[in-house]
Amino acid sequence: MIQALEDSQLVKDYMNGNERAIEVLIHRHNARLTGFIYSKVGDRELTEDIFQDTFMKVIRTLKRGAYNEEGKFLPWVMRIAHNLIIDHFRKSNRMPMYDATETFNVFSLMGDEKLNAESQLIKDQIDTDLARMIKELPDDQQEVLQMRLYKEMSFKEISENTGVSINTALGRMRYALINLRKLVEANSIVLTN
Repeated sequence: MIQALEDSQLVKDYMNGNERAIEVLIHRHNARLTGFIYSKVGDRELTEDIFQDTFMKVIRTLKRGAYNEEGKFLPWVMRIAHNLIIDHFRKSNRMPMYDATETFNVFSLMGDEKLNAESQLIKDQIDTDLARMIKELPDDQQEVLQMRLYKEMSFKEISENTGVSINTALGRMRYALINLRKLVEANSIVLTN
């Protein structure tokens, strides 16, 4: 009986042309996924839309053969839903992108205010995006930015720790921020919540 099969077998069956297998997967995970989405968005209609969008992405990925089976079907589906929820809140908040005439201040992204669920999801994604982009910077810029952002060191302390002048540390920070802004724009990433 098809309902008794493991997720991994159903995924394989679907990828081999058994359309019924995806129906079983959707039915099997409907309550858990719907509950997860609803807990984040608090709106039944929006929950249904995101649920449908999630499984459309799942189906497209499976049809392309791009799914990497590791026995973790549900966590993978939940991650897709999580990303769609973040996308929804980013779009609905209509936060402006920085343009070339504005000063990009990475420090304005940091805050300790108590966050609601939506804001926390967005903040987590911003932190992930920011960390990934920082790794793309040249080592000297990366070093200064991390000391300033994550270790909250003054430019005097950065200068002493790196063995460069304060002006050099300031210059590296300036270039790091300029390069970060370029990465943000090139990747169309919104770094506000």
